[in-house]
Amino acid sequence: MNTKILLNEDRIPKQWYNIIPDMPGPLAPVIHPGTLQPVTPDDLLPLFPMGLIEQEVSPNRWIDIPDEVREIYRLWRPSPLFRAHRLEKALGTPAKIYYKYEGGSPAGSHKPNTAVPQAYYNKIAGTKRIASETGAGQWGSSIALACQMFGLECTVYMVKVSFNQKPYRKSMMQLWGAEVIASPSDRTNAGRSILAAHPDSNGSLGIAISEAVEDAATREDTRYALGSVLNHVCLHQTIIGLEAKEQLAIAGDYPDVVIGCHGGGSNFAGIGFPFVADKANGKNIRIVAMEPTSCPTLTKGVYGFDYGDTAKMAPIAKMYTLGHDFMPPGIHAGGLRYHGASPLVSQLVHAGVVEALAVPQNACFEAAVLFSRSEGIIPAPESSHAIRGAIDEALRAKEEGKERTILFNLSGHGHVDMAAYDAYFSGKLEDYEYPEEAIKESLAHLPKVSF
Repeated sequence: MNTKILLNEDRIPKQWYNIIPDMPGPLAPVIHPGTLQPVTPDDLLPLFPMGLIEQEVSPNRWIDIPDEVREIYRLWRPSPLFRAHRLEKALGTPAKIYYKYEGGSPAGSHKPNTAVPQAYYNKIAGTKRIASETGAGQWGSSIALACQMFGLECTVYMVKVSFNQKPYRKSMMQLWGAEVIASPSDRTNAGRSILAAHPDSNGSLGIAISEAVEDAATREDTRYALGSVLNHVCLHQTIIGLEAKEQLAIAGDYPDVVIGCHGGGSNFAGIGFPFVADKANGKNIRIVAMEPTSCPTLTKGVYGFDYGDTAKMAPIAKMYTLGHDFMPPGIHAGGLRYHGASPLVSQLVHAGVVEALAVPQNACFEAAVLFSRSEGIIPAPESSHAIRGAIDEALRAKEEGKERTILFNLSGHGHVDMAAYDAYFSGKLEDYEYPEEAIKESLAHLPKVSF
């Protein structure tokens, strides 16, 4: 049995899989934050090019990947599928563990899978500049890279706690030509209002989104780019699961459980959505989203309409949410610190098609250390949540004495996250379970939507 299952470049998928036709029921409308009525394509044009707006609502199951995008994908795609022989041995499990490794991209994560097409569709629409946000910096570095490849200017609002924790992510963005601003900042009305009320604010993805949206909406030459949550972002990421299915077929195997970490939903959708299609066609498969206990959107949030950002500038979507003014603690898995979730993932969880579990960060780092010492790859803190889920599944198989095939998405490497590992080894990481009272307080401020 090979350790690496590889595909040639000519096997890069030529189409993305759109899950919308296979969803359990119709999608809820996206609501304009000002009128509280369903948005129209014209409402979204100040933020997105028409090519992405069309993908956001497309009823087509398969959407062609432009040749210009596939050409850039060749720099790291197809990504390898690994059989985790050494981890299986370390665990003494009868389970077979596979992981799809997305850390080989230039930015070190899965994020360029959508950054590249987003930059491409903006380029052909005449956009000159992109404004975006980033939590841990993986999305920010990816959109900076993509903008550089298509000759676009790029400004990234980086959550302040990560701006300080992860200076080398900032350096990566600057290396690829982006301007990086700690959020909340004094550059926007949204940022200034937060600083006036909370001068020492650590920031959040919701705040950074507000700043980037305001930036884009107030400049004719600028559009907004988002690294997760939206339908077209999840669409682009399905290239992960599509490749994995082909690689597993080469190995003569098929998963009993598919696992991904979950913040906004992009890498989880990438690995999981192509298997949701199989489940809809009768396959007996579990699909599990792993999130942090400090930001338990899917496991403790409510399924309802909420703003996508703190300043109430972004559209309102029906999703699992902790409330748009939820302020998560500064955990090291910065990419998972978002108050909401993909509407598509949320609907699947609500319908029972997808499972969600929350895990504390020390248990995740423990899993990451075991994985690194057996498989050699240093995982990103976000990805460690998926590793924790896979290890727990493998140990359960050991207890039950049953074989089980486990697939998880290793969504990025942790080479620029070593401060987090240093904190873990020095005993400075604290597990934090967000209090129910604080969640209830935040949820009291959801918008009143009648759809």
